[in-house]
Amino acid sequence: MAIVEALVLLYFVYVVCYTFVFSLAGLFYRNPSPASKGNKKFAVFIPAYKEDSVIVGVAQKALSQSYPNEFYDVIIIADSLQPETVAKLKQLPIRVVEVKFEASTKVKSLNHALGQVPDSYDFAVILDADNVMLPDFLERMNAAHQAGHGALQGQRLPKNKNSTLSFLDGLSEAINNHIYRQGTTALGLSASINGSGVSFDFATFKRLLSGMESIGGFDRELELLLLENKTKVIYYKDAKVLDEKVEKTAVFENQRKRWISSQYHYLAKYFKRGVAALLRGNFSYFNSSVLRNIQLPRLLNLGLITVMPIALYFVRGYLFFGYAVWPSLFALMVCAMFFAIPGEYYSKDMLKAIVKLPGLFLRMLLLMFKLKGANKKFIHTPHGVTSESQK
Repeated sequence: MAIVEALVLLYFVYVVCYTFVFSLAGLFYRNPSPASKGNKKFAVFIPAYKEDSVIVGVAQKALSQSYPNEFYDVIIIADSLQPETVAKLKQLPIRVVEVKFEASTKVKSLNHALGQVPDSYDFAVILDADNVMLPDFLERMNAAHQAGHGALQGQRLPKNKNSTLSFLDGLSEAINNHIYRQGTTALGLSASINGSGVSFDFATFKRLLSGMESIGGFDRELELLLLENKTKVIYYKDAKVLDEKVEKTAVFENQRKRWISSQYHYLAKYFKRGVAALLRGNFSYFNSSVLRNIQLPRLLNLGLITVMPIALYFVRGYLFFGYAVWPSLFALMVCAMFFAIPGEYYSKDMLKAIVKLPGLFLRMLLLMFKLKGANKKFIHTPHGVTSESQK
């Protein structure tokens, strides 16, 4: 039993220490210094799979940048959209690339669109079909790229927080931004890619994506390929994109199922390369390929580190390593979360959200037994849905 206890304790010591260190580091984050060397040209790609309810409005808003119109093109990748939606899109001063696949993926759509546009662009921005760039997004990305950064992840902010679930979804992303983006950037490591609100050197992005066949979690693999290309992802907090948060429990579960499945898929695929990179002194690659992916989802870690001190209290006399370490780990995790949660989230809505957490914890726990085959098929997250906050 001592061996089992040691393994469990070792895992939670690792998770808590990792979270605490990167959360603390996030407090020392600084935005990348911009440079002013003229305007470069951007291709703004927006893959839209069955997103008829939101894509026209998103396309219109994408044209409202403070950046000069002649230096960026909005490219909508219309996958399985209704004919009337495509007709409306073609009335706008944008480029529409129609695609239809037997089995759709974001990588397929992007690769097809990259083959349809000229190579005259300097940078490629990727957005989701519900994303709205703040007016100065491209202006900020341009200045940061010209300071020498080949890959930049902007900050995604919630477009909606009108239900408890969307509030929690936004809170989760805010914590991720602080730990896995602010913290890693502050420590000189590569920031985690969100999958949207991100900008890359166009030629590098096109070359790397052409060799990818990812079904889910293409952003995880792309980050590793960028690191193999000696391109570190920098988090740029002041370049902001609004992102729609989920409001339906079923959508939340499908989305998390896709994320968790892709996490462990790429852990297995890149584990050996990650260990080899560590032996060569490349800690950034090891962090992105192994350390971040080997953990359980944060909600499960938070739930377990809360439950363990309570449950183990009743058997504390039988613990080989003693009991005191468990409340200490819990306290350290609470501090890490306190550092990571933005001030605006401390509100009455937070109290309502905390009440919902035990139910979500159980749902996430059950999802861990339903991951088989999830990374072998495309799981779509619909947008523009009505609120269902009671579920």
